[in-house]
This record gives sequence, C-alpha cells and structure tokens, in this order.
Amino acid sequence: MKKLEKSKLQSNKTIQISGSKSISNRLLILESLFENIKIDNLSNSQDTQLLKKALSENTETVDIHHAGTAMRFLTSYYSIQEGKTTILTGSKRMKERPIKNLVTALQNLGVEIEYLENEGFPPLKIKGRKITETRVNVPANISSQFITSLLLIAGKLEKGLEINLVGEITSRSYIEMTLDILTKFGIEASFIGNTIKVEPFTDHQSSIIHYEVESDWSSASYFYSFAALGRKTIRLKSFYRESTQGDSAIAKIYEEFFGIKTLFTDEEYTITLQPVEGFTFPEKIILDMNDCPDIAQTLCVTAAALKIPFEISGLGTLRVKETDRLLALYNELQKLGTETEITDSTIRSVRFDEPQENISIKTYQDHRMAMSFAPFCLVKELTIEDENVVEKSYPMFWEDLEKILINNITEINVNTK
Repeated sequence: MKKLEKSKLQSNKTIQISGSKSISNRLLILESLFENIKIDNLSNSQDTQLLKKALSENTETVDIHHAGTAMRFLTSYYSIQEGKTTILTGSKRMKERPIKNLVTALQNLGVEIEYLENEGFPPLKIKGRKITETRVNVPANISSQFITSLLLIAGKLEKGLEINLVGEITSRSYIEMTLDILTKFGIEASFIGNTIKVEPFTDHQSSIIHYEVESDWSSASYFYSFAALGRKTIRLKSFYRESTQGDSAIAKIYEEFFGIKTLFTDEEYTITLQPVEGFTFPEKIILDMNDCPDIAQTLCVTAAALKIPFEISGLGTLRVKETDRLLALYNELQKLGTETEITDSTIRSVRFDEPQENISIKTYQDHRMAMSFAPFCLVKELTIEDENVVEKSYPMFWEDLEKILINNITEINVNTK
C-alpha cells in the first residue's frame, strides 16, 4: 500500500513519461510481421513488455497475464502464423473479458479458433492459416482494439482486408491512430463512412523505418489532474501538438472545464500545463467521452475533488476493462464524499459530502484506479491499496510523484500472515 499524505504541488517540475503503450503495442506487432521497423522510446509498461516477450518466444502456450491489449492483438497475429497452433491464455480476470466479436470475425475469415473453457472468453486455441477471404463485418460499437487487431494483420494478407463496421462507431480516434501508423509504413488504407480498407503491403525491399514513440497521453492525464487541483505549472516531455492518440483530448477537456492550458514548445516536444489565473469553474460538466473513455476516471476524481457536478456518457467499454470501472468509480468516489449514479455507459454525480476519514482506495487490479485517485492527496491524505498495479502502464508513476509533491508518499508495511 501507498500512503499519500496531504501534499502540496511544486511548481515548474518536469516529468519524462515513457512512450505510449497504445502506439508501442501496435508497433511491436508490425515489427514482428514486417521486420523493417526500428522503435525508439518504447513503452516500459508491463503490458508492452509482456507483448514483446510473447512475440520473441516460440512456445505453444502463451500467457499474457492481465495484458488485455496483448490478448486482442495476439489473437489475430497467431491466426496468420501458418501451420502453428497456439494456446493463448491469461489471468483469472482475463478469462472473464469477452473476446467473442474478434474471434467470430477471424472465424468468418476462415481461421480455426476454439474456446478452451467458456464460450466467448479466453483461453483460446488458435490454428494459424493463410487467410484468403477479403471482407468481414464487425459490430462498430465493440472495443476499438478488436478492430485494430484485424487492421494490424491486414497488410500482411495477400489480398488485403475490407472491414465493414456495422452500427455506431466507438472510440473512432483509436482506429484512426492505427491507420495513421499503417500509412506511415507505406501500407495504404482508407476509412470512408463505416468501411475500412487496407491494401496488401508489397514494398518488402523498403529500408528500415525509425519510429520514435510519442509519450503516453493517458499517463499525462494524471498530471493534468494534479495541475487542476494544485494550480501550479507542470512540464511533460515528448508530446506532439498533432497527436494521433485519442487521449490527447485531455488537453482540450481540462482547459475548458478546469482552466489548465496546454502550451507546446518544440524543444524536446515539451508541454507545459499552465493553470489560468482567476478561472471560473463551470456549474456542471456534461461530456460524452466515447472517444477517450480511459481518461474518464481521472476526470471524475478531479471533479469530485473540486465538488463540480458531472454527467459523463459514452463509457460502455469501461464495464469490460481490467475491472468494471464504472462500478469501481461508484464505490470509491463515495469515500471522497461523492455519491454517484451509474448505468451501463454513464456516471453522474448526485451529491457531495465531506470525505471519509482514513480513506483507503481499492484498485481492483486496475492501474487506472490507483493513478486517477492519487491527485486527491492535494485535498486529503489517503492510501492506495495494491500500488504495484501501476506497473501495467506506468511503472515509474510513484517515483515521478515524488518529483512534484511536497510531503507526499510513505510506505506502509502490511503483515500478510
């Protein structure tokens, strides 16, 4: 456990966050398929390291533990490894996370995939083969990672792939980020209406392409929360003005609702989170976060700390993340004195009371629960349970907090006997 004492935010501190997990994981699949990519500033997250390890090993059984992105991307990757049979498994929670829509799409393309335990869930037995089908229909409201998983292998297929998205598209920005990466490597792709088309990659004689991974905007979101509550400037390195990451929406959101301007400088691609003096907070935050659901927890905690009423929609995918994030928010925000109501895709505040004494935040094996609640230490001391969950996406999180806070972190030794 980590005890976060009531703290103050230091001004003008600079943090270097490692490369985006989302971009890194996409690049690792492409590197393994096409071999003409050199990646710089790769994410040091546990998820990325697990994916890298899986791609480097030649074993029949691959255990990716809690790494949901790895599970989804590797399902398609192993589907085109001709003549190879792979059993893809993970943690207890991973075996509860649905993957049926992706598996069905691959089965419709002719891949032989078998559920080894429960229908629609890992573990999977995948028999790799050459895919000759060229079109597939996929529900548009599923996780964008399912769609990205198919896109990453599309350029390797002899005739490419056309994906028809049926219904209303969820997390479109993540799909567009994947397509942007593909085109940077010479893989032609288009996204018109609800149809995505990827052409086969034919330039196998191309020279090595160097790709420097932009730092992770979802990791940056926690520092936006600190800046909003502490009203001090924070600088973050390696962030691009024209980012393709969906979570870069945090800059616009925090400027509008919390008065945190994002100032870009070309030197080391640094951004400065600058509080606006005399900013008037809104009477209520009403926001659809369909395109950036991973930063919803951060926003809810910031609003709760400032006692700003909020109503957030577009959060359907949070139910099937590392935990049911909407239920987890409902439970833990109560400890901050914020009562909420949740549905399958929304959360809204109902009432603000005083925070509990001796706040202890459960993380539910979810890295974002630990990090999104940490900024509340600027309001009141609290304890974060199972602090090591941050290794999934941001292993240096607690060390970086020590650089920006005064009177911040104390270790608690727990007797587990």
